[in-house]
Parts: sequence; C-alpha cells; structure tokens
Amino acid sequence: MAEGEEVRNKQVIFRDYITGFPKESDMYLRTDKSIRLKVPEDSNAVLVKNLYLSCDPYMRLQMQKPSALPPYTPGSVITGYGVAKVVDSGHPKFKKGDLVWWKTGWEEYSLITTPESLFKIEHTDVPLSYYAGILGMPGLSAYAGFYEICSPKKGDYVFISAASGAVGQIVGQFAKLMGCYVVGSVGSKEKVDLLKNKLGFDDAFNYKEEHDLDAALKRYFPEGIDIYFENVGGKMLDAVLLNMRDHGRISVCGMISQYTRDEPEGIKNLFSILIKRIRMEGFANSEYYHLYPKFLDLILPYIREQKIVYTEDIVEGLEAAPSALVGLYSGRNFGKQIVVVARE
Repeated sequence: MAEGEEVRNKQVIFRDYITGFPKESDMYLRTDKSIRLKVPEDSNAVLVKNLYLSCDPYMRLQMQKPSALPPYTPGSVITGYGVAKVVDSGHPKFKKGDLVWWKTGWEEYSLITTPESLFKIEHTDVPLSYYAGILGMPGLSAYAGFYEICSPKKGDYVFISAASGAVGQIVGQFAKLMGCYVVGSVGSKEKVDLLKNKLGFDDAFNYKEEHDLDAALKRYFPEGIDIYFENVGGKMLDAVLLNMRDHGRISVCGMISQYTRDEPEGIKNLFSILIKRIRMEGFANSEYYHLYPKFLDLILPYIREQKIVYTEDIVEGLEAAPSALVGLYSGRNFGKQIVVVARE
C-alpha cells in the first residue's frame, strides 16, 4: 500500500445514548469513510492500522449520559483499548512499523492525536493479542488491584467474582503463585471447569445455581475470606461482606452487575466493614501506569514458562464487534473478548 494513499476506513459507530442492556443495534457499521495514510503536515500525531480491539465491561458506562466516564458522542466512532501498527508518525518516539497498544478507534485505521499515551510493544515472542488483555489494561488492573491494593501473603483465602473474565483469571493465577487458597465464581459449568482444570483455582462455583450466596460462600470459605477481588457488585458484594475475615481487603476493580441497571442495587451489610475492620478500595489502572515495566518483568517470565495461561475469546472482523461487546453483559464470552481487525 503506497504511503499517503487514500483507503476506505470501515468503522463501528455509536448510534445514541441508551438505558439498560446494550444491543447490537446501538452500534452500526459505516463503510463509506476514507482516510489518507499520512499524518497531517506539522503534526505530532501517529496514524495506526488497528489489529486487535478489546471489548471491556466499562464501555457500557460510556453509552449513557450522564456517565461516570466520558460518554461516547452519538454518530462517532466507538473507542477502546487495542493493539495497532504504526503506518505513519509525526512523533519522534514512534516510527513506521512500530507495534503499540492503548486507546484507539473501532475502525481499520486511527489517527492518534495524543501519542504520548501509547505504549510501545517491545516483546513480540508472545501473541500480539495479549496486549489487548493480559499484557494490556486488564493485566495491569489485575497486577495493581491484587498486589498494590490487597497486600496479599501466602496462605490468604482469596475470592474472585467474574473469575474467568479478562482480569479475574489473571488475579486467580497470581494468587495461586503466592500460595493462596483461591475460589472463583462464574456463570456456567464450562467456566467452572476452566477455572479448576486449566487455570489452577482450588475451587469454583456457578453463582446462577446458588440461591443463597451467603451459604455458598460459607461452604467454600468456612474460615472466611481474606481478600475479595470485586468485579461484580450487587448481591455478591453484600454476601461477601458477611464472610470477610477481620482486617480483610476488598479490591474494587469493577461492578458489571450494576452497569446495565437504571437504579443501582443497595448494599445492606456495610456494617461488616466497621466490625471486621475491612479495607475496601476502588482504583483506576491509570494511576499505576508507572508500574507497567515492573508488571512486565513479573508476568512475562510466568507466561513464557506457562506458569500463567490466558484464555481468549476471539472473533474476526469489525462486523462482529457489536455482538462481541453486547455478549459481555450476558456472560456469553469465554475468557477475554477480543476482536481481530487485521492480522498485520
């Protein structure tokens, strides 16, 4: 493809603000746009070809207004984390052919006007798609949320909700490598099997089959929970609070059960935080970017030695992106949900 050539740029467009569960029809594919494969004159922008896009639960929050996160603009391209290859660069830090990950558009090509935020990919002996998952935002979230917030130690009793998802599956394996006892909750028998047979969890349960979450947690943690890695919120969080041990730690990474509700669920058992001296803390992975090199130093050897494995659910083509994103909120994905735009 010639430098500066104008090419078609297929895009996924956000239709309008929503309530409740997102639908595929809340997004649409646009095929009539084109882009010049050249950064504008005197610009420090970076033009990239998108390879892999990450579907993440937080994106639902950007589909509503008001929102806890900057909302999408109706009629504009959906944005999210992704892996891309530099086509042209006006920035001294990046050159044509570099591989990068960070926020990009759900389109074939994106002009990144704030390239200072891009992470350059230096290690290519692992699957590139990993930089949309275990080596990208979800991996750093697992690292910061577990090690920095939870202060884990050998022998801790660890519970993880949404444990087969992009973040939960990593946290569980970090905890096992530390010598913790680890149980995860998921939404199907197949995911229970994944946790126990492939990811090395000590145990797992399907929350959809448990009519009493408090009783379920007492069954798996008769001595209580030291660390809860929170991805779900709502009734699960309420039940966990009753089962935390004194001085337990709760790392709040997400609350996917609440993202599609018009009214958030109330929590009844907050008194447990006082009585048991529980520390519960939310976090934003953006506050931990400075730890990314340290995170890579820890996790890359684990991946290479197969001490940590990662499950991905990969779909092909931008056309499949709306369905893939919507599937997150019913638990249809099996592992980290990724959309392949191009394989270089």
